Amino acid sequence: MSNQSEVKEEIEYKTIAEFLESTPPNQLIHISDIADWKSKYASSPRTNIMRTPEIQLHCDHDNCNGTRFFRCISGSSEVLKSTDYEFFYVKYRCSNCQSVEKTFSLAAKVKADTKPTGECYKFGELPTYGPPVSPKLIKLIGPDRDEFLKGRRCENQGLGVGAFIYYRRVVENQKNRIFNDIIKVSERIGATPDKLNILRSAVKETQFSKSLDIAKDAMPESLLINGHSPILLLHSALSEGVHAQTDEQCLELAGSVRIVLGELSERLSQALKNEAELTKALSTLMNKKSTALKK
Repeated sequence: MSNQSEVKEEIEYKTIAEFLESTPPNQLIHISDIADWKSKYASSPRTNIMRTPEIQLHCDHDNCNGTRFFRCISGSSEVLKSTDYEFFYVKYRCSNCQSVEKTFSLAAKVKADTKPTGECYKFGELPTYGPPVSPKLIKLIGPDRDEFLKGRRCENQGLGVGAFIYYRRVVENQKNRIFNDIIKVSERIGATPDKLNILRSAVKETQFSKSLDIAKDAMPESLLINGHSPILLLHSALSEGVHAQTDEQCLELAGSVRIVLGELSERLSQALKNEAELTKALSTLMNKKSTALKK
């Protein structure tokens, strides 16, 4: 007797706006509102016209530097079929600065005439997919910016092993640069000589994993992330052998490494900024005091 209660897997749909905003390249997604059944021209019969609604994307223009509305400026009248995919480009422009643009390379079709549902495949987008990398993180990793961005592209495309290897290489190459910034913060907040010596010995250590292990407990409190040493977190993630992990596990580890590096760069920057502001304030007050005494 056959099982009559088998339940078919429910298809998950995204809106076309969600698809354009947040779907990485190389994915085929079911879309709930891919087309409007309407006339392309005033005198033409109705057909399936690709929808290109307003979307929200990060704009890196100096006048924006945040999430802004983007509006479609070309590719908004593509006719979609139910029999085969149509291949085309769609271009959007920031509504605020009217300068920054985003171009999507797509393939799409409807499931049936007069119906709004369909499928869309994203070949790629320019600028590349993904949230922007913080300038503070780029400054922290310095010369390995391009290597880090290669890892970011791998992560965006779901290539876990590639992303993990690139991120590990960046941290390994720039470990002394990272430690020197940590030492700078430690000196300015008056860390004990013992902790400073530990950090300096980590800089001198040539073996990557060992250097992270040396410095894991010598972090200033202001750089801790939810009470945890970022170096200890990085050591835990990067000490994993890539060949012992699945691609999905590598992808998760790579994302964790990127997030911890980003948070560390923010905390280093803030700590150094606070110290600079304090030094400036003290200098201003001391100069004012000196001038008053002379009078």
